[in-house]
Amino acid sequence: MTAFSDKKSWLIAIKKVMQKRYSENKGVFLAVVCSNKPIAGTFYRLGLELSAEGADAFAKTQPGQFAELDLRNAAVPPINSIPQELADASRRDILLRRPFSFCDVTTRNNKILVDILYCVLGPATLRMTTLSAGDSVSVIGPLGNGFRVPKNKRTALLAAGGMGTPPLLHLAKILTTDYADVKVIAFAGAKTKEKLLFETELAEPVASKIEKYTATDDGSEGIKGLVTDLLEQWFSGDKTLSAEDMVIYSCGPEVMLAKVAQIAQENKVDCQLSMERRMACGIGVCQSCAVECKVEDSDETVYKLCCKDGPVFDSKEVVFSS
Repeated sequence: MTAFSDKKSWLIAIKKVMQKRYSENKGVFLAVVCSNKPIAGTFYRLGLELSAEGADAFAKTQPGQFAELDLRNAAVPPINSIPQELADASRRDILLRRPFSFCDVTTRNNKILVDILYCVLGPATLRMTTLSAGDSVSVIGPLGNGFRVPKNKRTALLAAGGMGTPPLLHLAKILTTDYADVKVIAFAGAKTKEKLLFETELAEPVASKIEKYTATDDGSEGIKGLVTDLLEQWFSGDKTLSAEDMVIYSCGPEVMLAKVAQIAQENKVDCQLSMERRMACGIGVCQSCAVECKVEDSDETVYKLCCKDGPVFDSKEVVFSS
């Protein structure tokens, strides 16, 4: 085993391995920025356009899949516009790509438009805010396995928590467009009304086609409580629907996903969870995104990779820490 003198040397070595793997991967494309605008607070919506082979690849994108963006060359914002808490971090080198799911994927004149919702949390997303129309970004994707729509399901329950909203917005659009016989009910939660992404323009294309319930930690929108409270209340009501006809889709903080999985188990409803891990490479090289999973008909567990085996998993196979 090779010894590295510091963390940076280790990251550079990993980066070289990743670049070699990427060079062999047909999913490496150059995307052009169409738009990049603030949505609410620290949330932004980035629009990317792909053509030729990139358009062919992303035309088959499933809701829940993701892409890795190379942000090394993105500029640092002017010092007076950088939040104080990110002043030091803003100068760090961006060595690794960053993973982002999609809130929408559309076709226009033989080109594919990919919309990414991001929140400014660190040096990479801070630099993303400086991308403008006409800029180019190296994109790897679509990666991972997305949400699946089982046959014979008549009701889809979407449970979104905070930044778990984007892939579920994408899924809601697909369900309302391609599955007319499936009723979509969304349960959306966030800390405050300002962070409730189902209440922004992002949700407008599907808002009129779905039933929606909201919750916020401070009670500024919907009920005061958690999104899982909404889901439990819905199941406690007088329902004539059969559990076999329903499926739950969820994305959000892991503690929330654990509760959603519990609710699904108690009500004997199929459930798919989009898990979140640090996915430095997106193709299984770095092994940093392990998810502990149960082995069927056994007490043993195995570790699967969120980037390759997920990020969407069946709720019955995921092992949640207590």
